[in-house]
Amino acid sequence: MVNAYDIFGGVCVFIVSVQLLRKVFPWIYENLLGPKLFGSTIKLKEMGEWALVTGATDGIGKAYAKALANKGLNVILVSRTLSKLEDVAKEIELESKVQTKVIPVDFTSGQAIYDTIAEQTDGLEIGVLVNNVGMSYANPEYFLAIADQEKFVESLVTCNIFSVTRMCKIFLPGMVERRRGVVINISSLSAVIPAPLLTVYAASKAFVDKFSEDLATEYSKHGVFIQSVLPGPVATNMSKIRRATWMACSPKTFVSSALSTLGIARHTTGYYPHSLLEQSIGLIGLVSPTLSRRITLNTMENIRARALKRTTNKQETVK
Repeated sequence: MVNAYDIFGGVCVFIVSVQLLRKVFPWIYENLLGPKLFGSTIKLKEMGEWALVTGATDGIGKAYAKALANKGLNVILVSRTLSKLEDVAKEIELESKVQTKVIPVDFTSGQAIYDTIAEQTDGLEIGVLVNNVGMSYANPEYFLAIADQEKFVESLVTCNIFSVTRMCKIFLPGMVERRRGVVINISSLSAVIPAPLLTVYAASKAFVDKFSEDLATEYSKHGVFIQSVLPGPVATNMSKIRRATWMACSPKTFVSSALSTLGIARHTTGYYPHSLLEQSIGLIGLVSPTLSRRITLNTMENIRARALKRTTNKQETVK
């Protein structure tokens, strides 16, 4: 005879099983089956003649610019240093035989730079926008110990948050009017996992992720695909990771993987080992949130200690 406890137990098992299926199947499809078997469902060249990439002279931004050029799009490179922009533009033109345009602006500045960008892109069909530009800490640091804190925080927020909203304001209307377009906003894995000693940076990237998610919902019916990409460790100058590994991949490897998720995932780490890392940290947090935060804090404190030691050694060498 079935008793109430058996019924209750069966209901609990059913609910847990359904929740696992809701989590596991989408993860497998978005990170493995979809990208690996089918690839992107979006034909980027049909979105428009031009792609625009911010922070395009190094790392992930440069890799996106090159990858989009290889797909036949003309590329607008936007970053701070004109000489670096011109060097990347020459590389792209030689490798991909597409047109390039460079716009040197400092994204820690005010509204004037967006007027410049709008003027210099007037009349161009921007089908793909990659909001990649960003700044982070030189090394992990406690909030109250950040050097020149007021100026640093203002610059970081201006670069990481305002750039995304204002670039979307400039180029989203044309995409909506044409009923096609792609916006890729580069967030960070630190936006969704504990990130002590990177507090302001992680918070700014959490804004990018939330902004992207809701903007995608608003404009999906207008034919615009908006994606939030949350990279984990990538071997770039910003991360200070010098050698690429399986987990801390090269920018080229990361971008190739991330582009294969377009049309499949609106919210993605872009690279399945980073998704494994996110899930692992999330599992630890599910078992013990305190332990998850403590592990991350210890890791960041160790990185900070090594950075301080290097700085001290350099100062002693100079003396």
